[in-house]
Amino acid sequence: MVFTSPTFLFLFLPAVLLGSFVIPSRWRNGWLLLSSLIFYFWGSGVLVLLLVVSTITDFSLGRVVARASEQGNERRKRAAISGSVLVNLGLLGYFKYANFLVEQLNSVGRDLGIGEIAWTSVTLPIGISFYTFQTMSYTLDLARGRATPLDRIVDFGLYVSFFPQLVAGPIVRYHEISEQIVERRVAMDGFSAGAGRFMVGLSKKVIVADQVAVIADRAFAVDAVALTSTDAWLGILAYTIQIYFDFSGYSDMAIGLGQMFGFTFPENFRRPYSAVSITDFWRRWHITLSNWFRDYLFIPLGGSRVEPRRVYANLMAVFVITGLWHGANWTFVVWGLFHGVLLLAERVLDQRWVEGDAPSFVPIRRAGTFFLVVIGWVFFRATDIGHAFSYLRAMFGGVRAEQAADPLLTVGNTPLVVLALALLTLGVSGRWVTGPRAVEMLERGAPPLRVASALALVTAFSYALILVISGTFSPFLYFQF
Repeated sequence: MVFTSPTFLFLFLPAVLLGSFVIPSRWRNGWLLLSSLIFYFWGSGVLVLLLVVSTITDFSLGRVVARASEQGNERRKRAAISGSVLVNLGLLGYFKYANFLVEQLNSVGRDLGIGEIAWTSVTLPIGISFYTFQTMSYTLDLARGRATPLDRIVDFGLYVSFFPQLVAGPIVRYHEISEQIVERRVAMDGFSAGAGRFMVGLSKKVIVADQVAVIADRAFAVDAVALTSTDAWLGILAYTIQIYFDFSGYSDMAIGLGQMFGFTFPENFRRPYSAVSITDFWRRWHITLSNWFRDYLFIPLGGSRVEPRRVYANLMAVFVITGLWHGANWTFVVWGLFHGVLLLAERVLDQRWVEGDAPSFVPIRRAGTFFLVVIGWVFFRATDIGHAFSYLRAMFGGVRAEQAADPLLTVGNTPLVVLALALLTLGVSGRWVTGPRAVEMLERGAPPLRVASALALVTAFSYALILVISGTFSPFLYFQF
């Protein structure tokens, strides 16, 4: 079940909302937990058991960590933390990377003539990269004294599996939401703000991301040697817009749904294509993942407090792992390395600007950063390394028009117009973040602005619903991660 399906919009969500407002508050977490498990089972079937195993494991180990901390038993605390990390990374490693590992070993085996490993492909559970990171943050936060343990497994189960952010984030660390799990206020002002945010997200996903996806899919489906430079650039620019509007649209919907149930989730995007450096980009793109790796990997490795060579090694390690987190393919490793090298270069050259730090040349720096990000997306989208380099060659050379496959001539005008309009938004200030700013205009803008904003949002949302009902939407890109 996805947010952009009629089943979710017209059956599941109304039923869950009705139950949440009708039942007594002491049963509300149980109701939301049950609804979330049904939501996950709908799309994953028996793989919901992995979610249950992860939940039970970390709840139990969290109690051990809390007791050991009270007693000052450091050995027992470290053992419990190690158990949590091993179980969660074990599940993630097996289900996400086993197929890739066996494929690489078999490739070597074929080359050496020593045979292959008999293997049945493992199905990747939806959202496993997200919920394993959330469950690990529970034991890690308890060990650091950043939060107190939950008394009821129902409450912890809701933290892990709450359906708005279960399968594609934002990645909510336990200390950010621990108090809200136990006690929160559900009011009409929060509900209306959440509904508005959800409408913004659905419109971004269905009206923009799904339209430009037609261009990106067509360009990357064609043999890159048959692409003109123009078509190659149109294809990767379309993917650049698609992945942002798709993922940020999902995050808007998740944050909005959370508000409708009384939760406040952290922001996940802050207009990343307005960044003036790659450092700035990673403060704006998938913020909750960046924060997770910063707090639980980069800083424990020594962060920026160690000698420069160690800092550079730590930085590269984090971004190789960031690439692998996104998928079991060498293309993601290269994408992570690409960003890691750029970040390292900015450190060495003292060019880690963020918007507000650079007194001049901001437009040039934004354009340069955007160019580098687009180059990186080629590796992210390509099927393999060879395809990525062929596509890059097409971008900077390409065939003559009479020799081209002409993959974009049949997509129609609408996707191209949507792409052009979406690219125009790149010139908007980096401080103007669409989701929260749209809700702010609806609630606190001048009366004419509030009316205009409401009309625009209702019109966009109505059109998005028409597209949903007609079945023209596509799955969220980050479901595959």
